[in-house]
Formats: sequence, C-alpha cells, structure tokens
Amino acid sequence: MDIRLIGLALGTFAIGIEGFVVASLLPQIAGDTGVTLVQAGYLVVTYAFAYAIGAPIVAAITGSLDRRSILAGSALVFVAGSLLAAISPNYILLMAARLLIAVVAGLYAATAQATAVAISEPHHRGRAISAIVAGTTLAVAFGAPLGAFISGLAGWRGTYLFIALVGMLASLIVWWVLPAGLRADRLSLKQRLAVIRHPGLLPALLTMLLYMTGAFAVYTYIAAIALDGVGLGRELLPVILLAFGVGAALGNFLGGQLADRFGATRTVVLSSVLSTLTLAAVSWIMALPQDIAGPVLIAHMVLWGVIAWMFAPAQASRILSIAPESAPLALSLNYSALYLGVAIGSMIGGVVIAEFGLQQLGWIGAIFPVLGLAVMRLARTTRPRDLSLA
Repeated sequence: MDIRLIGLALGTFAIGIEGFVVASLLPQIAGDTGVTLVQAGYLVVTYAFAYAIGAPIVAAITGSLDRRSILAGSALVFVAGSLLAAISPNYILLMAARLLIAVVAGLYAATAQATAVAISEPHHRGRAISAIVAGTTLAVAFGAPLGAFISGLAGWRGTYLFIALVGMLASLIVWWVLPAGLRADRLSLKQRLAVIRHPGLLPALLTMLLYMTGAFAVYTYIAAIALDGVGLGRELLPVILLAFGVGAALGNFLGGQLADRFGATRTVVLSSVLSTLTLAAVSWIMALPQDIAGPVLIAHMVLWGVIAWMFAPAQASRILSIAPESAPLALSLNYSALYLGVAIGSMIGGVVIAEFGLQQLGWIGAIFPVLGLAVMRLARTTRPRDLSLA
C-alpha cells in the first residue's frame, strides 16, 4: 500500500480513538467533573454538532490552501485540543476542548479523503477511500479498547495524553510523506452544499442520519449499560469495546463485499433491518438476570459491531453512485449527516435515561433504523437511476 495513504490513515486512527473511546469514559468524567451521566453525554452531543456543522465551514475557508499544510496543521490543533482535555480542571473547559477537536477532526477527515483520491490513480479511487476509512475501523477495533484500558490505569486524562501522542505522530508523518503543492479549487460553502440538490442524495443523507441516531442513542451510554444495566465491572469495559471493535472490522469488510455482490442499497436495507433487532436486544439483555446478562452483552457486542459497520461502506457506495461527479463533496456531507445523527441520538439517549430509565434505550433506539427504511421506501420512486442496485 502507498505509504502516503498509511500516513493519512494514521490521522483518522487518532481521530477515531478520541471519537469512540469517549463513550467508555463518560462515567469517569462525570465523577471527576461533578456532573451527571446525562450531562457528560452532552460532550458527545456538542462534539457531533461541531463536527457536522463546523467542518464544512472550515473546509470551505481552507479549501484552496496546500493540503499538506491543512492536514499537518489540523492534526497539530487536534493534539492541542487533546492536551487541553487532559488538563481541563472542569467540565466547561473539557467541553471547549472537545469542540476544538471536533472542528479540526472533521477538517482532517474530509481533506484526507480528498487527498487520498488526488494522489491515487483513477481506477484506485475506491481503494484509496477505503484505506482512509480503515484508520477509523482500526480505531474502533483496537484503538478505543486500548484507550479504555489506559483509562483503567491512568484515568480518562491519561487516555487523552495517549490520543495526543498518536495525533502528534500522525502530524509528523503526514508532513514527511506528502508532497507540497497539492491544492484544490476553492469552493464556497454555498457551492459545497449545492450538491444536495442532486436527485436522491438528500434522502440518502437522511437515511444515514436516522441510522446513526438509533445507534448512538444506545452506544453513547454503553459504559452505563455495561456497569449499571448488566452489572459488569469497570475492568471489563475494554473487553466490551474490543468485542464491538472486532465485529466492526468484520462488518466493514462484509459490508463492502455484500455491496459489490448484491448492491449497496440492498446491503443498507439488510443492515437497517438487522440493526433494529440488535438495538432492541440491548434492552432485552438488560432485563436478564445479571449472572448471564453480562456474558450475553459481551457476545452481543460482536454481533452489533458486525451489523453496525456493514452499513458504512454500503452507504458510501450509494453516495458515490448517486453523485459520482461530486464524490468528495457528497462524501463530506455524508460525514456531516453521520455526526448529526450521533448528536441527535446522544441527546435522545440522555432524555430516555432521564425520563424512562436505562433499560428503555434499546427499544427507543430501534425505532430510528425503521424510520430510515421508511425514508428509503418513500424516496425510491423519485430516484430515476439507482445504480447501487446493480
């Protein structure tokens, strides 16, 4: 594999660790900063909103600059945000640190994907994009469990120091392996958003948003589910994340294979149906006796990871088939829809816990993939060319 792609993927690996490990850190953060678990969950909500809204704006502002400078610079700011989080004396400053991290993480991810396409041969575009996504997949599979393990030894602040170290390494490698002078045409935010008018794209983005809303209404509070819902010990949180991560790695591969063989849309439908069942099963597991609920949850996390991550490559293929001539912009909007779903799901999960209790999370989360299927069904007759079914 091109070493430049590996360097770019290291940055998405660091970003992925920060984005996915935080769910396991929320109980520690809540206890350390003197806030409730639901209030700690707002760290996920605000991060996701900042990522979804701030990243396209910053990308439009910096669009004509040298990509090596953007990537190395955004990675350095990510490091600064992680260090600020590690030393934050209170919840407000931690929130500010995560907002900073979110904006530059979104800028890095979008620029890395576009750069990977730019430095690769046209017939290797899909492979280049998958290499960047692989950084996130590895973060879910191994980085987040490692971060959770570190938090058990050195607290959540130690995890952020580890994230800063990985981000610094990524910044140095990106600066070293990428050539200077890679630039793209500068596009305004209005021009970037104009791609939404492409037939079929808006319903596809809404499907992504709804899918992620359901998933993160539950996943954001996975530590509380493991500790309070099924009675596992804190030392098993890394195992929970590792089980999900192993499933995610398998699901990412399986989703790509199924999309190529049976069509991206069919794979998205299958993943949405199965996601409905796996989310509902989380509530069922919490109702089991605790002596069996814990082992069942760990096993379930593998299955959940497979199903959840089957969706991502198939959804990206759908986006590419809908707007192939605007691939980087369309994929960037897909990321925004993803993180808006994360934000809305985290908010809904917090409300469910506060008003109805932890055990209802899975039932409520399962509603949203069904809504996504309904959107796909309603939009089907308005899409004159659904190449993803081919």
